[in-house]
Amino acid sequence: MIKYLGSKRLLVPRILGAIDKLPGSQTVLDLFSGTSRVGHALKRSGRLVRANDHNAYAHVLARCYVQADAARVAEPARRLLQELAALPPAPGWFTETYCERARYLHPRNGARIEAMREWIARRGLEPDLEAVLLVALMEAADRVDSTTGVQMAYLKRWAPRALGELHLRLPDLLAGPGEAYGLDALEAAAALEADVAYLDPPYNQHRYLGNYHVWESLVRWDAPEVYGIACKRVACRSYASDFNSRRRIGPALAELVATVRARHLVVSFSDEGYLSRDELEAILGRRGHVAVLEIDSKRYVGAQIGIYNPRGERVGRPGRLRNTEYLFVVSEDRRAARAAAAA
Repeated sequence: MIKYLGSKRLLVPRILGAIDKLPGSQTVLDLFSGTSRVGHALKRSGRLVRANDHNAYAHVLARCYVQADAARVAEPARRLLQELAALPPAPGWFTETYCERARYLHPRNGARIEAMREWIARRGLEPDLEAVLLVALMEAADRVDSTTGVQMAYLKRWAPRALGELHLRLPDLLAGPGEAYGLDALEAAAALEADVAYLDPPYNQHRYLGNYHVWESLVRWDAPEVYGIACKRVACRSYASDFNSRRRIGPALAELVATVRARHLVVSFSDEGYLSRDELEAILGRRGHVAVLEIDSKRYVGAQIGIYNPRGERVGRPGRLRNTEYLFVVSEDRRAARAAAAA
């Protein structure tokens, strides 16, 4: 899966362990699905997952890793990936924007990515199969990018991996049903029902659209107007979630928690977020008994490397290297909440 700020890769066993302890947890709503790493693991565990994210790149990831049925799409996808890999390079807008004006990807790889994406756009494939190909392309590009893990900036000199060849791989598809939605989180909370709702909202100033704008453009394939050295989509300038605002995050989370249609809640947060543990417990406590698991965690790779400006030049030193991740479990059943948080 792609490199991702806030990825729960190391926390997945704890999250699954908590949900396993909650009674009647066969359906799970993942309201901020991101890379779908959690949703994918939940599907693997045999649950029906409803994954939601309003960003196009994240919705495609959910369609691939949660909704697509391997029994139906794996073999067609494998054949189509072979066709994609044989295409000659075709540089155009994407290569000029993200490989020459900006330097997220080497132009040699950018021209191949562009040819493949244009081929996918022309084929008119059914949505789940198209999502699998787009994810394979996105992940292949991620393996040869020249960033510290987010697309706020690119490195001043090419990362060694950026000089390597682009290779497509079939994503780790799972058999069975699943659902993927591209709604605003509050809309999804009102419309979708599950036994457990897993919430992993943005918690500070970091905006996922700005952090992964290249993937958004790759998926939408809309050649948007861009701005600045980083060539961000112009929409990045104006869009901000309430969860990215110190003033608005509390009311936004309270409304979401009150709206979500689930018996149990499992909520991920960080001590780097705008809300304190006490504030979070007060909001979540309106839905039931709250139990908390604290997990010492290494911070994301960008924090370990340091701070870079839009030109990819290092302008700051690394800060603290570890943080505390919180896992809140909310249930009407006090014992269930405590048992789940102790998992």
